[in-house]
This record gives sequence, structure tokens and C-alpha cells, in this order.
Amino acid sequence: MNADAPGNAVDWSMAVSTAQRLISRGPVIDPEDAQSAVRELRDITTVAEQHVRDLTGLGEDLPLLPGDVVDRHGWVAAAADGLAALTDGALPQPPSGPFGAVISGSAGMQAGLVLAFLSGRVLGQYDPFGRDSGTLLLVAPNVVTVQQALDVPASDFRMWVCLHEGTHRLQFTAHSWLRDYFSGQVREFIGGMDRDASATLGRLPEIIRSVRDRTQQDGTGLMELLQSPEQREVFDRLIALSTLLEGHADHVMDAVGPAVVPSVATIRSRFTARRRGGGLLDRVLRTLLGVEAKVKQYAAGAAFTKHVIDAVGMARFNVIWTSPETLPRRSEIADPDAWLRRVDP
Repeated sequence: MNADAPGNAVDWSMAVSTAQRLISRGPVIDPEDAQSAVRELRDITTVAEQHVRDLTGLGEDLPLLPGDVVDRHGWVAAAADGLAALTDGALPQPPSGPFGAVISGSAGMQAGLVLAFLSGRVLGQYDPFGRDSGTLLLVAPNVVTVQQALDVPASDFRMWVCLHEGTHRLQFTAHSWLRDYFSGQVREFIGGMDRDASATLGRLPEIIRSVRDRTQQDGTGLMELLQSPEQREVFDRLIALSTLLEGHADHVMDAVGPAVVPSVATIRSRFTARRRGGGLLDRVLRTLLGVEAKVKQYAAGAAFTKHVIDAVGMARFNVIWTSPETLPRRSEIADPDAWLRRVDP
């Protein structure tokens, strides 16, 4: 990440330093227990991914690699690296000179606020744009915090989290085209935001009427109203893909679960309730950041995945990873039979 290069739309160094100052403290636990948690998380990432491979049939010929166990500060730095790589050249460039530095610095501070908020909530992630073409991260203090809050067995919860993140890694590493496709869609969407800004002003009366008359169901409605038809097509593809990725990972972690995570039913029940919880301020922030909409994606994507697998089996479900044309459309997420009819796996 060359955050200090001239012309960057976001000063990612500013984002990291802002977030680092605002990150909340992790749980207070015995140092030996902390070291044990880190060691176990690192050791079981390869075990978890092997379980995922056995269930899904994906990535059988790929090397099994351990994940990186980090604290909240480490996650922020890694997340900023990945975001910088994903958005490099896609964001509108600020003007040169001091005013441009002010704009990029302000954008960096705003990004840092978001990263600080998320740093206390992310359990793990697979970043396909991280170093060495992909990084699997597990945020140890957050895993410990949530496990303690749920009051579930520590080893079971750690394996359960690793199953989810291992699924994400396989989604991208077993299908090399997916990384470039996702990156291309994000870049096209971001580029369209700048092109469509003036057109949006001309549509303000229509947008205001729609906001007044429309009930926002999923937290994305207002964003969609501000988009042109062309940009909405890209947005729909991104929503469909992210819903599939999250829902597939949720389905797999629970399907593998009973064999290797004895308390999986309890973990799922308590974790789902926790996803819906939080105080008023937390819920408002999650909605503004799109986290609330993402929570709903897990359930919708998992329901789609389960329906298709129940109908045609795992091997035929995996046809979904063949190309962009075999990915589900947004409308098909809620109507998996439509995807089955169109693709005929």
C-alpha cells in the first residue's frame, strides 16, 4: 500500500492512524490463556479448511496454508492494505496540491472511523486482495470476546469461525477468476458513482417521492435510489455475489459442524440472536455502515445454498462457480428454482 503517493483519493496511512487511536481495548484475560487461544486458532485453520474441502469437494489439489492470527490493530492495518489494493485507480482523484491532500486526508479519517468501529466486531476474514494474492485473518480478541459472551465451548467456537473463513478462502483460491471478477465489479461500481453524480441531481424530485412512499426493507434501498439504471445493474451483481459468498460459507460451517463442532446448534442459535442485538447506537451505526443489510445476506444466501444443494447435490451446486454467467442473479437469490431452471446444473 503506497498511501503516501500523490493523487491517492484516500490517505490510507491517515485511515490506519485514525483507527489505531480509536480502537477499543480487547478482553482482559490471563496471558497464558491468550497465548493458548492464538496458538489454537493458528493450528486449526488448516484442519478446518480440510473439513470444508471434504464436504464441498473444492480445492482438493491446493496446498493447506495456516491463517494469520492478529489483534485489532493488526486487522486494521491488513484491512486498509486490502481496501487500498481493491480501490487503487478506481476512486476519483483529488486535485493536486494542498487542497487535494486535505481531501484525501479527510477521506482517510472517515475510513479510519469505519475501520475502528468494525475492528471490534470482525471475527475473521479472507481478503483476496491481501498480500501474496490473499490473506486469511483471525482476530483473536474478538473471537475470545464473542465466545465468552455466548458462553459456548472455546474450541468449538474457534473451529466454527475457522470453518467459515476457510470456506471463503476456498471460494476464491479454487476459482481463480472470481477475484478478478469481484475486483472488476467493484471498480465499475465506484467509477459509476462519479459519472452519475450530476444525473442524480436532476432526479432529486423523483428520489424524494420514492423515499417518502417506499419502505426500506434491507438497508440498501436509499443507496439504490441514488443510482442510475446502469450502476444499479452492477450493484445487483455485487449484492448477488456477496450474498452467495456469505450464505454459502454459513451453510458450510453449519453442515460440517455436527461432526467436528458438537455444540454447533447452540452456537448458531446464540450467535444469530447476538447478530440481531446491540444497543440503539450500535444498531444505528451498523445500519449506516451497511452491516445490518449484510446480516440479512447471510440468511438469504444460506437459504439459497441449502435449497439448491437439497435439490441437486453438492457436486451440481458447484457449477455455480464456473463463470460469471453461472452465478445467481439478485432476483434468483430469493427464487433458487429460477437459477436451477436457467443454469440447469
